[in-house]
Amino acid sequence: MDGLTSMMNIGKEMATKLDSVGIGSPEELIRIGSEQAFLKLKEAYPQVCLVHLYALEGAVCNTEFNSLPESRKKELKEFSDFLKK
Repeated sequence: MDGLTSMMNIGKEMATKLDSVGIGSPEELIRIGSEQAFLKLKEAYPQVCLVHLYALEGAVCNTEFNSLPESRKKELKEFSDFLKK
């Protein structure tokens, strides 16, 4: 879990949540990807929101989540919206 906090956008609370759903390392998060990680988190923690998905994507891409390309943010928002249905 400590390795997760070394990733951009991943604080201790997010790392703890990721670890609780079986994602315990940066390598695992990168392997599974932001969307699948978000799905796992959403099942365990229904209050996670689009900002969490952006943070996960930023961690996977090693960039600040606010700096994600608008086209990717749009894709992630559509994914998040789809999950609400």
